[in-house]
Amino acid sequence: MATFNKFNSFVEALAEKVHNLQADTLKVVLTNSAPLAANTVLADITQIAAGNGYTAGGAQATQVSSAQTAGTYKLVLNDVTFTASGGPLATFRYAVLYNDTAASDELIGFWDYGTTLSITNGNSFTVDFDATNGVLTIT
Repeated sequence: MATFNKFNSFVEALAEKVHNLQADTLKVVLTNSAPLAANTVLADITQIAAGNGYTAGGAQATQVSSAQTAGTYKLVLNDVTFTASGGPLATFRYAVLYNDTAASDELIGFWDYGTTLSITNGNSFTVDFDATNGVLTIT
């Protein structure tokens, strides 16, 4: 499983009320260009080409839970699946989580799968969020 990497700006945006992780629409986009920790908004990310089952702007990551216990907040999201249809998806290596509700589509974090992935027609790729530990925790 790929490891979550937060964007540096996420910390400030969270403190300045840009994100409401319980209510905002969060989405995942795919890219083959390495995200930088200094990236701040979706426009900084070069998404893969739309088509064959991939929509520009990505797919929604629906929430399972958003709560704190004993001073530790945990965000749990349902997995997001991309299915190639009508041809292969463009190759990618990274999945990027962002806040689609925020005015500038602020970035939250990304996962590096370590190698370029190719999803052929009729096959799927699932961004497998950790249901036990959550996508992210804040202590």
